[in-house]
Amino acid sequence: MATEQIFSNANIVLEDEIVKGSVVVRDGKIAEISEGPSTVGEDFEGDYLIPGLVELHTDHLEAHYSPRPGVRWLKTAAIQAHDAQVVTSGITTVFDCLRMGSDEDGGFEKGEMRAMADALAQAARENRLRADHRIHLRCEVSTDNVLEHFEEFENDPQVGLVSLMDHAPGQRQFQTMEQYTFYYKTKRGLSDEAFAAFVARQQALSARYAAPHRTEIARACHERGIAIASHDDATLDHVDESVNFGVRLAEFPTSFEAAEASHAAGLSVLMGAPNIVRGKSHSGNIAARDLAARGVLDVLSSDYVPFSLIHAPFVLSDELETVSLPQALAMVTATPARTVGLNDRGCIAEGLRADLVRVERHEGVPIVRAVWREGRRVA
Repeated sequence: MATEQIFSNANIVLEDEIVKGSVVVRDGKIAEISEGPSTVGEDFEGDYLIPGLVELHTDHLEAHYSPRPGVRWLKTAAIQAHDAQVVTSGITTVFDCLRMGSDEDGGFEKGEMRAMADALAQAARENRLRADHRIHLRCEVSTDNVLEHFEEFENDPQVGLVSLMDHAPGQRQFQTMEQYTFYYKTKRGLSDEAFAAFVARQQALSARYAAPHRTEIARACHERGIAIASHDDATLDHVDESVNFGVRLAEFPTSFEAAEASHAAGLSVLMGAPNIVRGKSHSGNIAARDLAARGVLDVLSSDYVPFSLIHAPFVLSDELETVSLPQALAMVTATPARTVGLNDRGCIAEGLRADLVRVERHEGVPIVRAVWREGRRVA
């Protein structure tokens, strides 16, 4: 028997406009959109109805699994806690980042992330999850064991995105040593000698492994049809390299020229939603709202604060006259979905999945009132 829901008197956020009207959901899909007041169905009383958010890059599951140095939490419990926070932030599709490659700077042992992926799949089978969880493999290409970790996911259909990262000092995120010194010397209390040795080791690993590992992982992704993301591109050479590798997503470019060149080349430029909310980068790089003002910001990611993904679009549309609310919300819905080939979601349009969020917002921080995934209420 067909199931039907009607959401009426909502401010419906479409891709290019906001209309006041009703949406009919039938069998988990959007069946009709109509304008005008109605006395039928659930009365939204003027609240926004927006597409479910699509999150491409969040490290938040890792924080639940390893909440303190050396502590490992029960995987299923960590997954459920992460899932609950994601969904109540309006996120209905999430790519959970799993770290590939470990060294003296940290990371996880071989097999740990494979076990986490298995736990995610099991949780989905047991109907424990409210969001649609997929996997984003964050590959630290300068580590000697990244390929061993990556090979454990050779036949995993959950993997939909792979990022190619190199956090060695002196380039990309750490073009200057000021932030690197704070991250790895000051916070850890290293002596000058110990820090100099650490820097030398990281640079040597990058020189030896980054290029061949980047090439091999990109090749494997192309064979399997997995979307590739660059990470912390800083120069035009970095962007050219990304284009040659068939990258679709430029994560966290660290210079205006890299962001503008990536956008011009057809890559979706991603920045952190916390960067928007805070007004600056936590690592001292470019501000995301400056990219938005230049028209070269395409996707937002919650990164380390899930709720920032629903908060940031409202901040952007409030503060920039050139960015409307539909444009800002597309950065967390339609554009990320299309970037990774999920063409069945991300918009309020007939025939698409009824991944929907009711949001109340008069001023300040928005309130997520209800969330539906494929027509089923999950929050």
